[in-house]
Amino acid sequence: MDTVKKKRNPIAIAFLAILGIFGGLQLCNKPLEGKPVTGKIEAPREVISILENSCFNCHSNQQNLSWYDKIAPISWAVDKDVKRAREVLNFSEWDKLSPAEHKGKMYAILNMMQSGKMPLHEYTILHPSAKITAKDVEVIKKYTLSLAGTLPAIKASNNIHEATATLPASSHSKSPVSPNGVKYTDDFKNWKVISMSTLFDNSIRVIYGNDIAVKAVETENFHPWPDGSVIVKSVWNQKELSNGEIRPGKFINAQFMVKDSKQYKDTEGWGFAKFSGEDLHPTGKTASFAKESCIACHRQLAEKTGYLFDVPMKVNTQRLIKNLQKK
Repeated sequence: MDTVKKKRNPIAIAFLAILGIFGGLQLCNKPLEGKPVTGKIEAPREVISILENSCFNCHSNQQNLSWYDKIAPISWAVDKDVKRAREVLNFSEWDKLSPAEHKGKMYAILNMMQSGKMPLHEYTILHPSAKITAKDVEVIKKYTLSLAGTLPAIKASNNIHEATATLPASSHSKSPVSPNGVKYTDDFKNWKVISMSTLFDNSIRVIYGNDIAVKAVETENFHPWPDGSVIVKSVWNQKELSNGEIRPGKFINAQFMVKDSKQYKDTEGWGFAKFSGEDLHPTGKTASFAKESCIACHRQLAEKTGYLFDVPMKVNTQRLIKNLQKK
């Protein structure tokens, strides 16, 4: 006698299989590593409020995660993002940074907020309350400028030649070297200018490129930039002459970007360095400083220009964008 076999519902089977896989994932779900708060950032209450609301969930040891942030596989992506964010900036370890580093971090935060790159778009989709408003940006900007002691441009004397830009000199044998091996060189003073910019901190920035970088600009072939490219951004305070003309004043720093895809794999193929003041002292205590302080901003703000903030002069930007969209 034939037995009657009951038909199984394929949808139910698929649902149970998915449920089983989902349950299995939770068994492999490890909680985010907890770390102590060693030193909190000291700032006005309104500044702290903005940072806590929009930054602390990733950039601190004080996570206030939603229930869905703790469920695998979403939790794996959250853990990865938090660990990476802590490496770049951790407000719970603010005491480990020098006053100069405090200023630099706040400028980076302001740049990321102004550009709309932080908080991450994918984060604000699930956490809409973390979105940054124009008012928030103004609060952060005001606080950042107060740290830098930014003042209006100083009136110069009637002698226009007093405002000529100068760069510190460095002998070849004593040229300072960044912890990651990038060496300062005076040669850039004779290179071509590939771009210029000003910033809200009343600074003037002139960007120079070596022959390899200049050729890449002329041929619009800088995505990626060829190995051997060296770009230097020299920064001065603005100085206003009595006739109202703005000229470079006091030298602030020279920022180097050296393209070597093999040597600088951890920072997208770029070696970053900054030499500040008349003594050209290099930024960073260890070679990891660029991974922690430089590439995060360059990756978010300048990826479409090969990690350079300022689009080089004589570039057809519309054509460049169309070419990039085809890639």
